[in-house]
Amino acid sequence: MRCLPDNQLSRLQSVLNAAARLVFSTRKHESVSPLLRDLHWLRVPQRTDFKLAVLTYRCLHSTAPPYLADELCRVANADSRRRLRSASKSTLIVPPMRNSTIGDRAFPAAALRVSNSLPSSVTFSTSLTVIRRRLKTEPYLRCFGSDCA
Repeated sequence: MRCLPDNQLSRLQSVLNAAARLVFSTRKHESVSPLLRDLHWLRVPQRTDFKLAVLTYRCLHSTAPPYLADELCRVANADSRRRLRSASKSTLIVPPMRNSTIGDRAFPAAALRVSNSLPSSVTFSTSLTVIRRRLKTEPYLRCFGSDCA
């Protein structure tokens, strides 16, 4: 899911790449992928999804500010949706947005779409430490390959 336009994402990615090059003291034109892999840093789109998923987990487990947690509603908790098959899963209700470009970037819509796209092995994690590890492993392997674990 894209939370920013591509030109802003590429600017953020270039800052992350420059930080990796600074840590390893490499030149500007050398490949940055091995550096990011060695640092265990996710790329910017995966990093934003990771942060949104962790914040959503914290909201659902009452460790986030109440003004954020009040925006989230599980399908199982909605009276009109209790009989649906999705009520047995941990999916969340995505609120309708009036403005498709800005509204989809708001926390309730963006965080719930990321959270609903996660596999059940991640969403049923027992602690914040476990969910952080599981959330980071899957995109890391997707970015850098399974031989890098």
